[in-house]
Amino acid sequence: MSSNRRSSRSRQSAGVPVGGGSRITDDQINELVSKLHHLLPELRNNRRSSDTVSAARVLQETCNYIRSMQREANDLSERLSEMLENDDGNNASAAALIRSLLTQ
Repeated sequence: MSSNRRSSRSRQSAGVPVGGGSRITDDQINELVSKLHHLLPELRNNRRSSDTVSAARVLQETCNYIRSMQREANDLSERLSEMLENDDGNNASAAALIRSLLTQ
């Protein structure tokens, strides 16, 4: 069985349609992986342009980056909550501004 057929079957089993109108092609997958590669700081900053990176590595680094961003967002949210709860009146205008931004 060719690798094209195997990859097509893998995508079908993953719920991704293959071939035809609204289906994703190997070229489209490669283009999306390339776009992800250029968005990831870990790969963008640590590789020479001549280096090739496997799609699996790009996807793994994407998952790692998303997890990292989620942790950072959670940490910032906790810090903001603490800051708003512990507001002693000195930063009332800053707290009001933050609250207004959060309710938008």
